[in-house]
Amino acid sequence: MASIISRRGLLGGLPVAWAGMTAGIASIPRGTLGSHASPSAGQIFDIRSYGARGDGRTLDTKALQSAVDACHQARAGVVYVPAGTFLIGTVQLKSWVTLHLAAGATLLGSSDGRDYYPAREIPLGGVPGDATLRDGHVGLLYAVNAENITLEGPGTIDGQGAEFRRGLHGAPPPSGRGGGRRPFQLLLYRCRQVRVRDMFFTRGAYHCLRLVECRFAWFDNLHILNRVNGNNDGFHFISCEYAHVNGCDVLSGDDACALFGSCRNITIANSSFSTRWSVFRFGGGTAENITISNCILHEVYGCPIKMQCNPGARFENISFANLLLQNVTGPIHIGNGPSPRYRRGRPPQAPAHAEVTHPGIVRNISFSHCNIRVVNPRHQPDLLPWHIGYRSGEVHSCVALNAMGNSWLENISFDDVRISYPGGGTAAMAAIRNVPEISGEYFMNGPLPAWAVYARNVRGLELANMRFELRAADLRPALNLIHVDDGVLANCTLAGPARSRAALRVEAARNCLVTAPRLLAPAPVFLEAAGDCRDMVVNGGDLSRAGQLLDCRDGARQSEFKVRE
Repeated sequence: MASIISRRGLLGGLPVAWAGMTAGIASIPRGTLGSHASPSAGQIFDIRSYGARGDGRTLDTKALQSAVDACHQARAGVVYVPAGTFLIGTVQLKSWVTLHLAAGATLLGSSDGRDYYPAREIPLGGVPGDATLRDGHVGLLYAVNAENITLEGPGTIDGQGAEFRRGLHGAPPPSGRGGGRRPFQLLLYRCRQVRVRDMFFTRGAYHCLRLVECRFAWFDNLHILNRVNGNNDGFHFISCEYAHVNGCDVLSGDDACALFGSCRNITIANSSFSTRWSVFRFGGGTAENITISNCILHEVYGCPIKMQCNPGARFENISFANLLLQNVTGPIHIGNGPSPRYRRGRPPQAPAHAEVTHPGIVRNISFSHCNIRVVNPRHQPDLLPWHIGYRSGEVHSCVALNAMGNSWLENISFDDVRISYPGGGTAAMAAIRNVPEISGEYFMNGPLPAWAVYARNVRGLELANMRFELRAADLRPALNLIHVDDGVLANCTLAGPARSRAALRVEAARNCLVTAPRLLAPAPVFLEAAGDCRDMVVNGGDLSRAGQLLDCRDGARQSEFKVRE
């Protein structure tokens, strides 16, 4: 008969039982699952058993690589990094390896560039939009064609990135390794089943996490502080599928979460981001089936959400929801069309031929439940000197939906979005009519002739349940819609000391409905129309503060507008 133990008896026997268990663990030889066990199952490969010193001075690259190789040969296990500072150069991660950094453990990237080597298996070269690495193929930690790789633990990976920064007047960096030869902190190429969790990455020489053509990757509870060198990205995905970011905090100097090439089936949630450049930056081939939700984007001076679609590319089925954008510039930019390369100090030139044979496709992009505070750019004290300067287009910025030539944006929707702007737009900005047909970086066009939304070449534009607020006077119209076909402005409120001639301006717009608008600041005209506008309806709302409801000019015909007060 099985014995029955009472709750009191069980609790009373715990000290004796625990003593027996700890004695048993202490007797397990190093190299097997024992006192250093992590949540991952398998053997333990303590890097001290392979000669690692952990004194921050002795190079421990060979010891760490030997532990990784042994774990890989065993086809399962944990490479254990105990408390201490382990100085390393390039280390190759391999399949079936879990790298566990204990609390107090630091992998410190060497400041000597000779301790790094390129991953020859990773191709260089290529053209914009393809999946090859054009920016280098050196990693502090890297893996190629590997599967089931995990990096975990409360430890730190420190790249000592300032040692790879060029000096004044182009002097070589202290490490002797600069430019595209700098190491990424984690570089993965064509890997599958990747997990990175509960770690601190800091002071990278280049991008922090760079993944190329990887599938099935999870990133959880990471803290990334990467602001000591140029191109200090946080996450940088190129042609990845089934990648998921959750619960991460990123403070970067460059793109916080770039998605280049062809990225599909990506989710990003419950995270915070801050950067001098962009947070979610799209560029290249096909980006589709992507959701970004429940995120905080703060102190972003360089366009938090930037989507640049070039000829032949496609962005489709992308959702942004439940976002808080606080103290940002150029909050949202979606562009479609040929893009010139921007060179600092030189005005960008429009492409010679705006019409392209295979224009890009941008459609089904949605923004919902967002609260946005736009500011004029500021200098973040922990960023580098070259991040101080700002271009004219970064000041007085707005939401920009900008397609050019024969390119269009299709089915772009905003719902339950509140945006507060700093104001300051001048009469000269409001008078701009020939905005350069440049679809590149959001600042290339200069200040746009709208303080809330500037849209050009959009089919199926929906602005619903939005509130636009101004904190200071602005002489530009709130919204300027040019070549918009099938547009809806529903239940939107324009608040603040606008002082512009018109609250809303449309040019060559067709089949648009403005319903239930609210104008809370006086304006001489509510709607100014220009060009060949057709099938336009203005329905209801509170426009009592407008001196004139409709003003048609430059070829616009009042007969094309149905006004129902």
